[in-house]
Amino acid sequence: MQIIDLSMPIEPHFRWPAELTVKGDIAAGDQFRVSRLNSPCHGFSHVDAAAHFVAGAPTIEATTLSKVVGPCRVLDLSGRPDNAPIEAEHLAAADPGGPDGEILLLAAHWADRRDYRDRTFWTQAPWLTREAAQWLAARRPTAVAFDFPQDFPIRLLLDGKQVPKPEHVTHDVLLSHGVTLIEYVVNTSRLSAPRNLFSAAPLLIPDADGAPARIYAIEGLGV
Repeated sequence: MQIIDLSMPIEPHFRWPAELTVKGDIAAGDQFRVSRLNSPCHGFSHVDAAAHFVAGAPTIEATTLSKVVGPCRVLDLSGRPDNAPIEAEHLAAADPGGPDGEILLLAAHWADRRDYRDRTFWTQAPWLTREAAQWLAARRPTAVAFDFPQDFPIRLLLDGKQVPKPEHVTHDVLLSHGVTLIEYVVNTSRLSAPRNLFSAAPLLIPDADGAPARIYAIEGLGV
């Protein structure tokens, strides 16, 4: 059995303010060392609730663990070029096969190709077309996880550019129809098995539209 951490560290990043402050010094005689974290709910590795994109939709506490913890199959997309679309046929060719209702992990090994601390991680990644998002929806997954910025407009947000909502295709096709999104997974090149047990349990933050998650996979359980 092998546990593989797929989480992006929460640390200072040009996209998101993340500040860790520490109070107390045990070596100086204080009883406790106590940390305080200030970080956005949609930064780093996180889970999107439907309320992130759909008015009046459920917030993160309504995302049951059964949606984000369970059998997962890995679609190896590491052969897709930089800054290129991922079409439905690429997903079909990468799918190792399995029943409907599983978690799908789209693995371009993008964190091996670009540093997530660098702007190019966000501007040169492959992205999904609407047809690809529809292909995913047809598999009826409980959740889809991505190790790259999966919607083309994500790169435009860096410069404050807004595009129509439907162009955020995975949000529009998947999140709007009850499929949970798990964003900014890393270390996927360490996965050797096409199927594993996957966990992306978000922090339980009532009324939030997303939450950070410690994401990991367990290989070797015969899933």
